[in-house]
This record gives sequence, C-alpha cells and structure tokens, in this order.
Amino acid sequence: MKYEELVKTIVNNVGGKENINSVTHCVTRLRFKLKDESKANTDTLKNTDGVITVMQSGGQYQVVIGNHVPDVYSDLMAYAQIKESNSVEEDQSNKDKNLFNAFIDTISGIFTPVLSVLAATGMIKGLNAMFVAFGWIANTSGTYQVLQAAGDSLFYFFPIFLGYTAAVKFGVKPFVGMVLGASLVYPNIAAVPGATDPLYSLFQGSLFESNVHIEFLGIPVILMSYAQSVIPVILAVYFASKVEKPLQRMIPDVVKTFLTPFFTILIVVPITFILIGPVATWAGQLLGSLTLFVYDLSPILAGILVGGFWQVFVMFGLHWGMIPIAINNLTVFGSDPILVLSIGTPFATAGVVLGIIIKTKNKKLRALAIPAFISSIFGISEPSLYGITLPRKKTFFATLAASAVGGMIMGWLGSRVYLIGGLGIFAIPAYIDPNADGLTLGFYGAIIAIAVSFFLGLILTLTIAYDPKIDSEENKEDNLKPDTIVSDFEIASPIEGEVMPLSSISDTAFSSGLLGKGVAIYPTVGKVYAIGDGVVSTLFPSKHAIGLTLDNGIEMLIHVGMDTVNLNGKYFDAQVAQGDTVKKGQLLLTFDIESIKKEGYSVETPVIITNSDQYLDVVESEITLAKQDFTLLTVIN
Repeated sequence: MKYEELVKTIVNNVGGKENINSVTHCVTRLRFKLKDESKANTDTLKNTDGVITVMQSGGQYQVVIGNHVPDVYSDLMAYAQIKESNSVEEDQSNKDKNLFNAFIDTISGIFTPVLSVLAATGMIKGLNAMFVAFGWIANTSGTYQVLQAAGDSLFYFFPIFLGYTAAVKFGVKPFVGMVLGASLVYPNIAAVPGATDPLYSLFQGSLFESNVHIEFLGIPVILMSYAQSVIPVILAVYFASKVEKPLQRMIPDVVKTFLTPFFTILIVVPITFILIGPVATWAGQLLGSLTLFVYDLSPILAGILVGGFWQVFVMFGLHWGMIPIAINNLTVFGSDPILVLSIGTPFATAGVVLGIIIKTKNKKLRALAIPAFISSIFGISEPSLYGITLPRKKTFFATLAASAVGGMIMGWLGSRVYLIGGLGIFAIPAYIDPNADGLTLGFYGAIIAIAVSFFLGLILTLTIAYDPKIDSEENKEDNLKPDTIVSDFEIASPIEGEVMPLSSISDTAFSSGLLGKGVAIYPTVGKVYAIGDGVVSTLFPSKHAIGLTLDNGIEMLIHVGMDTVNLNGKYFDAQVAQGDTVKKGQLLLTFDIESIKKEGYSVETPVIITNSDQYLDVVESEITLAKQDFTLLTVIN
C-alpha cells in the first residue's frame, strides 16, 4: 500500500480500529464517525506528515489529507478492514449528538458518496449549455442529445441515487432504497398528469391546491414531479428504515430474505405517494421560497454574508446544509442564487496563496503553497486553507474579505447557478442560463466576481496581509551549513536486557521486518523508558505496547512480549497516556516479567523504528546486553 505508514498512524491516533464506527471521504478529507472522540490523538495527527489538519464538526472527526485522499481512503479501508457503510444503525454515537450536528452528519453522509459524479455530470451539462450558447452546436443536434443524456441522466434519476446513499445512511437494504427512488420517477406514473384529466381537486383556494388524477384503494394520490428532487426520497427511505427493522424481527429467518423487502416496499411506496411525497414537495417549495425571500431582501447583503463566511462554513461542515437547499431551488425554480455566491472563495484563496508564493523566502512554504494554489484554481481550497492561510491568520481574513466582495458583486449583478456542476474553473459553464439567448449579465457578473476575488486576494497579500518575516524562523533549517546538519541519530535502549536479532522472534510480522527495522530485547528489568523527547503516539488499551514519535521525526514501537495483548493489561502499568509529551529518560511503562512468563507468554520485546523506510538505514549496535543509556540503534538519515 502506498500510504501504509500514514494509514497506520491515522488509525492508531483516532483510537484504533475498534473506535471507528465508519469512515467516508470527500474531495480532501477523511470523515470518521468515532465511538469516542476523546480517544483520538488530535495534536499528534495534526503534526503527522501527510495530514494537513484535523477538524471536529457536525458529529464527524475530519482528517484533512488533500487531493490524494481517495488513495489514502482506499489504503485505510484495506488496512483497517472497515466495510464501506455509514449506517446510523451502526453508529451509536448519534445518540450523543444534538439535532443540528445530527442533521449535518446525515446530509453529508447522503451526499458525499455521489458528490464527485454529481460534479462530473454537471460539468458535461454545463459544457453542453456553453456549446449551444456559443453557437457551436444546435440544441436539436444528435451531439447535443447524446451529451445531454450523459450529463442529465443522474439529475433526472437523482431520487434513485439518493435512494441508495440514504439507504446506506439509514441502515436500509440499499436496493430497497433504490426501488423507492425509482418508483418516484417511474415513467408511467410521471406521465399520468399530462395524459388524463383530473378526477377532482383538493385544498381548493389554498397554497396547497392540487389536482387528483388517480386513487389508491380509494385514497386520493397527489402526483408531483419527483425528477431531480431531494427531500421526498430521503424522507421515504428514513420511513423505510422504521418499517424494515420491526419486519426483520417479526419475519421467520427462512423467508426473511425476500419477505422483508417485499413488505417494506409494499408499505412504503403507497405511503410515499399518498403522504410523504406531497408533504415533502410542499416543504421543499416553502424552503426554496424562503431562501429566495431572504435573497430578495438584499442580494448584495446575502452575497457579502455567504461569500465572506463560506470558508468558515466549510471549516465546520455547515456548507452541507446548503447543498440540498440549492438542489431544491434548482428543481423548483430552475436556478439557485444562493450557492453561486460562494464561487469567489477558491479564487480568492488562490490569489492569497499566490501572493504568499511571491513574497515568501521560505523554500518549504513555497513548495507547499504551489500545489495548494493549483488545487484552489480547480475549486479545492482546503489544502490552502488549512496548510497556508489559516495558520497565518491575516491571510485567512484577507481571503474572507476578497470572497465577500466577490459575493457582493454576484448578488448585485444577479448571478445564478443553473446546475450543480464542477468546482473552480470547471464550474464556469454552470452559470450559463440554458434558456437565455446568449450570455446574461449574471454570467458576466460571475466572471467579474471571480476575477475581482482573485486579484483582491493577491493585492491584499502583497500589501498588508502577509509579512514574510513570520516564516523566517522556519527558514533557518534551510540555511544550515552542510557540516552542521545532523545525518545520524543514535537511539538508546528503552529497556534493560539481552539484545537479540529481530529475526529471532517467533512472530513473522516482526521478524520479517514488515513493521520496521530494529532489534529484540529479552528484558531483565520490567521498565520501559523514553529514549528521547517526543509524544506518546500510541498506547494500546492492553498497555503491552507503546509507540513514540520523537521530536526528530523518528517513530518507535516497543512491544512487550508476544501475544501479551491477550492479558488485557494484566501485569502492565502505564505511567503515561496516549498523547502525552515525554522527556528523555522518563518512565513510560512497568510490567511484571515473572508473572507474564507464568501465564505462558514470552517476554521477548521488539524495539523497532516503524518509519524506517523514510531513512537510508537502521543499523544495530554490537552490544549484547542493553542498559538504559547504551546505544541500541543508529538511524542513518
């Protein structure tokens, strides 16, 4: 696995595999749902190479990785052997969440799996609209029809996709969720209102006046247009989760496989058409009208608020609550004026980061900032946010200011988004009104806002927002003379005892060197000491093994005995806790050698450098009897 060491560190510091309920990922971060977040080593993770930062929000423990997060996620799933599920049935931590966090978590869990495909198909639709607007193709041509089918199919059948992801989220059989979504867009049902005259009308003279075209067992069915809808299918699947569970308990095992989905679908589909669908649609219409009402009060103020605070929303996961509103507005009104107000943010971020690249003399910062700048241009601003702008504070506020001005311009000129498309520069076609004759003022407003956000962020950074002196201390390491650079690290023994080759251990995972290079010690004194200043990166609950991350970057594991995990902490006494900062020579752990041996366990103890692949070599010393101050290993840098 390419990211094996990073994955091991992440898993160990979120509390181990047993503390993970589920994990998903978005474009830049791993989103864990942990049983107990207090067990996570946040400070250690934040200082881990390969981790940009850690955020705790919306009931999720978010480890920000960067653009290569899908590869890290894949390795993590393989290493931790976690099934790809984020069912609330499996997540007992939901009980401890407040309603707001639970809502954000639910929305993100449903939309995250489909977000990349949503962006991809939206880009195809946007390009198709752009080709027509520029007169390159006609909307009656075969080329247009094929591209529209590729881009619009997900949006038209969106309830089916959300049926699947909502089913996973709510603990329903995924194909049952898909059937519920498919029933909402079933062609023969969808065509009924236009093919027949209404039987009668309900709620005449009110906001909810509706024609009735069909009945189910004599009950009126109000048919709505559910293509591209969001709320009805989510509520239907949630209701199905409440139906399916008691059916699972009631139906005999021998027929449960097919009778449970049979009765679930038979109950939920009619109720969805009769009650859930109409009520959810009306609720969606009200929600869309409310957002537009707020926007109509002052588009400029709305632009300043949404644009200016968008990165704050992203930091705390609050932006997830706006995505279904935007999709609902697109479904009900054909466009959304709210989400578009945030599009200046990645470009403002890119401008700020470019200013830092120009001004800084710190080689390490520039090397980090260049890929972050490119990422921001393509709409992924988290690497810039967490790795560059936020730690320097003023540059973060410069980003917010530039984004607010961009949002204000879009609000003023009436920019709207007409589909959920790509990110960054790939989102530009989404601002083209497909029903307009050519490009509108709103489209030009979006382009102007993007340019202003970028250049304002750049100017603020070059003038007042960034002082390169704040990074000068970090640059000292780059200015060291060659003869002052430390190339080797001598590692003292953490345990007193007889030194043996690592290959002599019976456990092949250690003896083969798969877990890292090192030696084994047969202890004569049951004490483990810190061999340098650093952090306790890992302390197993059974206390039989402890991991250290030293200040010089070396990561070490001391594993007392073979299979001693089975003792569940018996005969072990930890003097520190996971996440503690320790000093060289500090007592970390004590253990009773004789009692462990009487239980039938070997006390041979591997002492390994777990990140040895990051160094040229790890060389064993020639000593046969280790004392606390004796050099045990030499790490060649």
